[in-house]
Amino acid sequence: MNQIKQDPDVFKKRMDNIPDHLLVKCPYCHEVSFREDIGPEHVCPKCGFAFRILAKRRVKLTFDDFEEMDAELTIPDRYTNKKYREKIAKAEKLTGLKESVLTGKAKIKDLSFYTGIMDPYFIMGSLGSATGEKIARMFNKATADKLPVVMFTASGGARMQEGIDSLMQMAKISSAVAKHDQAGLLYIVVLCDPTTGGVTASFAMQGDIILAEKHALVGFAGRRVIEQTIHQKLPANFQRAETVEEHGFIDAVIARKEVKPTLYKLIKLHQKEF
Repeated sequence: MNQIKQDPDVFKKRMDNIPDHLLVKCPYCHEVSFREDIGPEHVCPKCGFAFRILAKRRVKLTFDDFEEMDAELTIPDRYTNKKYREKIAKAEKLTGLKESVLTGKAKIKDLSFYTGIMDPYFIMGSLGSATGEKIARMFNKATADKLPVVMFTASGGARMQEGIDSLMQMAKISSAVAKHDQAGLLYIVVLCDPTTGGVTASFAMQGDIILAEKHALVGFAGRRVIEQTIHQKLPANFQRAETVEEHGFIDAVIARKEVKPTLYKLIKLHQKEF
């Protein structure tokens, strides 16, 4: 790919003869790469940006063993809006999940822990009432079993179709996180692209250790909302993981290939300490 790009004419000819679906444009550096060059981990070969991936793909990349829990939990029957139901059905078909988070008991080598993985392809990983219930149950089970929790966040925030019920999940999950913390148990968060809104305002920033994938978008309100409020143009790297790390809200920004070994080391160290 690099050799082709050195000759613009050759590169253009090659690009023109390849269908669009075989090419990937990085949303961070805007460089175009062949799909095969992003590899099974889905990482931009130019800048290291970690593309959004399905929760089930992350399971395969990160864990040696995984046992799902609450797989059938979905939105309550009281939500009858036809368009919302259609949106849920479309998300189920795309992700293979019934809600925007996949929860369960995971294992890396000899270490067991509970995990929650938000799926950015399920209505933008939005936080609904069933999402909150699944995460809260996962934390409660981890507390009962005296095991750590690893949470992968990727969300556009609270799900507007569920109104106040969606916002209340922030408090529900935070309560479960507090009980887990009071039991002296480890909670690690991995911020993935994007982590925004009510998720950032609650459990995404409550971890004992907060990691982030390279160049992930991390923030609360959107760029345009902030610019319209303060009447200033924000810098290009605003709300990127590296900037958030510089300001002390993230402990480390790591490449996707380093997530698995880093989690193992951190959990192992905590296990030895206690």
